[in-house]
Amino acid sequence: MKHQETMLNTLIKENGLNGFSHDEIGDDHIYTGLETPMKENAFAISDEQKKEKIEGLFAQIMDVMGLDLTDDSLRGTPKRVAKMYIDEIFSGLNPANKPKVALFDNKYQYNQMLVEKNITFYSNCEHHFVPIIGKAHIAYISSGKVIGLSKLNRIVQYYAKRPQVQERLTNQIAMDLKAILQTEDVAVIIDAKHLCVSSRGIKDDTSATVTSYYSGVFLKSSKIAELQNYLNE
Repeated sequence: MKHQETMLNTLIKENGLNGFSHDEIGDDHIYTGLETPMKENAFAISDEQKKEKIEGLFAQIMDVMGLDLTDDSLRGTPKRVAKMYIDEIFSGLNPANKPKVALFDNKYQYNQMLVEKNITFYSNCEHHFVPIIGKAHIAYISSGKVIGLSKLNRIVQYYAKRPQVQERLTNQIAMDLKAILQTEDVAVIIDAKHLCVSSRGIKDDTSATVTSYYSGVFLKSSKIAELQNYLNE
């Protein structure tokens, strides 16, 4: 897996997106690795400093588009956007915002799958910075430890609140849950609509994208069928 990711990154850097330009790639997803692409000095300045910079830069974008920044309705927009980016919709970029998760002994001795379904999330496509709106379904089987149900939601929200590719989002949630729960028996399914597809480009408002991650016992067809039965109830 790591070798394949390294080779793909090398091809993209050396051959210009594997021989294609950004325009030729168009709306196709370019999935270059499990980690969200970040600069080494991503946290060299504080969140407050980032908001100040974004406010100024977004004001420039609005000005270039010809908007009147002296208008009462628009005057505060750059500051609102900056605050929204750092404190809300992209807050998952900062590791300091990762939810703290406590493990508890499985004293109920519940050894069947636990399913948390229809976890609503809002993310943003990293290619166009427009929303991805969807639901995540999570299942796991305890290896002797459990976590609070709300923490499953918080983990989904943490990884969703960053510029994303749905495939990466699915894998990031699953890999984190496996590490936290100390088990391979984890499944994650995401069903989402991408506004980069429905509101621009092809403008298809009816399609949705489904991605999944199965590991451990969830690689068995019987367990997948059992999970699907729960999700369809």
